[in-house]
Amino acid sequence: MSTARQLALVELLCARAYPAARGPSGAGTSGPGYHLAELSRGEGSSGADQCEAEGGALAEILTHRFGEPHHLSLWSARVRGGEGEEIPEPWWELCTSVAYVRVWWTGLRWLALGVTQEAEHQPFRLLAAATDTDPP
Repeated sequence: MSTARQLALVELLCARAYPAARGPSGAGTSGPGYHLAELSRGEGSSGADQCEAEGGALAEILTHRFGEPHHLSLWSARVRGGEGEEIPEPWWELCTSVAYVRVWWTGLRWLALGVTQEAEHQPFRLLAAATDTDPP
């Protein structure tokens, strides 16, 4: 998917109404208060490089629009969730697969962008989330 198409999908995530219940959406998952979408995927180390490069290009555009992002490690939220603390979606889903995200406040919603960590038999994925829920 080109950067222009990724940007269009991110804009849709930021504008589209949230569903009343969790379920699949065109490019990922949506639920009350959030949308989560896969923007890109790649296999092996070249797939990681591809997703990181695509994420970097998209982040430049988003930074121009919304200002410098917050760089948020999801490690502590993942640990807290593992110890029983309820981490709201989409943050919990991100915590289970992404080490850190770039986060922007768009004026209406939080927008997060991150690349999944290496997992056995899983491709790398560039993920975007739009949500009303504050970061953990």
